[in-house]
Amino acid sequence: MLELQDIVFEVPLAEGSRETKRIIDGISLTIDTDKFVVITGPNGGGKSTLAKLIMGIEKPTSGKIIFKGQDITNASITERARMGVGYGFQQPARFKGMKVKKLLELAAGKRLPMLACNEYLSEVGLCSANYLTREVDKSLSGGELKRIEIATVLAANPDLAIYDEPEAGIDLWSFDRLTQTFKQLYKQENGKSIIIISHQERIISLADEVIVVGDGTLRHRGTPKAILPRILTDTLGGCPVLNKEVHAL
Repeated sequence: MLELQDIVFEVPLAEGSRETKRIIDGISLTIDTDKFVVITGPNGGGKSTLAKLIMGIEKPTSGKIIFKGQDITNASITERARMGVGYGFQQPARFKGMKVKKLLELAAGKRLPMLACNEYLSEVGLCSANYLTREVDKSLSGGELKRIEIATVLAANPDLAIYDEPEAGIDLWSFDRLTQTFKQLYKQENGKSIIIISHQERIISLADEVIVVGDGTLRHRGTPKAILPRILTDTLGGCPVLNKEVHAL
């Protein structure tokens, strides 16, 4: 479904500077259809940047992005969305004057019956009676806004859904509901795949495959059972006693 070929992304060290800093350093990977993939790793390692490159929010300095057999390296965000790529931001936007129901319909690309709206909101732990007529503005908390955005991605029903830290700002009960939603929707053969950027072990454990990105490179890749001990080893660093305990897992 998705193939990244030697992706490099650089940014200027300062405005107007010719010197650059490499954020993504030659990452190549393939994500097949019907896969639940979690990308994790240390803060500042390039995870969110990689997700933005896939969506077209940023453009790679070099390399190619192939989606469903087509080169989308230079395709716009709109073109990628029409092809079936969906994205949930780490910090969702607010839309003053836009009602939640209208936002869901825009995401779906059609008028939605109340039952469908109810289902999308219930999947993210929200009561439709309390939210459908509310504006997507500053009256919503960060957690509410995050859940509504996830509901819009569900309504869009993309072939490849990308979520950047969907657990951020969400309470424990809603987080449990979200993990079940991801499990139900994407742990089945429906011709779709999901990429989640996350540090949460419960989300990582649901994945078919875990990709660890650090310092702009692909450090590790494998099943949650194989990768979680490696993550703990990287996190614990040079503590020999704790590392022995990790390797004994």
